[in-house]
Amino acid sequence: MKIYRYPTKDSWKDLVKRPVLEQKEISGLITEIFAEVEKKGDSALIEFNKKFDKAETQSIKVSEAEILEAEKQINKELKQAIQQAKENISTFHASQIQEIQKIETTKGVVCWRENRAVESVGIYIPGGTAPLFSTVLMLAVPANLAGCKETVLCTPPDKNGNVNPAILYAAKLCGVSEIFKTGGAQAVAAMTFGTECIPAVNKIFGPGNQFVVAAKEYAQRYGVAIDMPAGPSEVLVIADEQAVPEFCAADLLSQAEHGSDSQVVFITTNLKVFDKTIECVEQQIKELPRNEFAGQALENSSFILINTLKEALEFSNLYAPEHLILAISDFEKYIPEVQNAGSVFLGNYSCESAGDYASGTNHTLPTNAYAKNYSGVSLDSFVKKITFQQLSKEGLQNLGKTIELMAEAEGLFAHKNAVSIRLK
Repeated sequence: MKIYRYPTKDSWKDLVKRPVLEQKEISGLITEIFAEVEKKGDSALIEFNKKFDKAETQSIKVSEAEILEAEKQINKELKQAIQQAKENISTFHASQIQEIQKIETTKGVVCWRENRAVESVGIYIPGGTAPLFSTVLMLAVPANLAGCKETVLCTPPDKNGNVNPAILYAAKLCGVSEIFKTGGAQAVAAMTFGTECIPAVNKIFGPGNQFVVAAKEYAQRYGVAIDMPAGPSEVLVIADEQAVPEFCAADLLSQAEHGSDSQVVFITTNLKVFDKTIECVEQQIKELPRNEFAGQALENSSFILINTLKEALEFSNLYAPEHLILAISDFEKYIPEVQNAGSVFLGNYSCESAGDYASGTNHTLPTNAYAKNYSGVSLDSFVKKITFQQLSKEGLQNLGKTIELMAEAEGLFAHKNAVSIRLK
């Protein structure tokens, strides 16, 4: 762990940097993968399964029999947990549905906006060492609420060529159209171009490692939209003297265990809490099955002792974390100070895991400082907003002169004539 005591503000710029892979190396590989998938389709995906996931897959598409078998493997308690999480996520996202509001901007001129679902969406679900079935809920639930006609899911298979049963169960529960066994950049390429069995989609959602993020960005060259750059997970915890070090340590490790490229940052104004939290991290990590991943992540992570909470929030806004935990008293007072964050957790009992699974908010969030200019996934992510306007004869008479003057001033006389011809 990197430990900093009262770092000066001129050093903050270096402290907020994330660990990154060599971009040239990533870009070259992404280009090759896209070219191969575009050229060879499903056969390329089968080869990439073997190469990257050490998986033998005869077919890319998950069969109905596999989905039914997966349902049998999920115990009753987990099914109930997934159902409760789904209900909370549905409740929160359904609250984002907006009624149509017609506004008369000038007498006889009515404008309004209507939502239309993105017709075909692709959701990427990380598999491998941590099959994130919770992400299925976070993406498929709002897609359904928005009215998307087709929801395609891609996820990497295990070494036996199977998909985690919980992913398949959650996908069926949430109305996913089709499920495919392919991961990484090749899955993004498949949803971009389409293959023999995977349909091309209009927009791609889902988190992933730096290769998946780079692939999503590359897909935009081919007219496919993406939710946001959502890469390796991260959390920033701000604590004062009333914070519980054991809780802070647990939250830091919950993100660190995602993978070696995850990052955690701990900031406190209290020396006792600072030392005790570091001690608790060192104790708790020994008990984790994924302590190797967590340990590697901690090597790129920072523990910072700082003078004031105001400075802590200032540092946080510069860092722009995916997850921000305010383990402080009077957190309501500091909410207006939060400018850049994906999702915020308030007080000692709002653990970040709640947002990851079941509180109702979405856990697909901007990382790598993109919280400065991106929001997390919401119902809006799955819809387009189309504006409408209707002008009556009276409306055009009331607004016509304004349009004519502006069009003429811009030298666009055909624009002016479209009004003038009606006024005459």
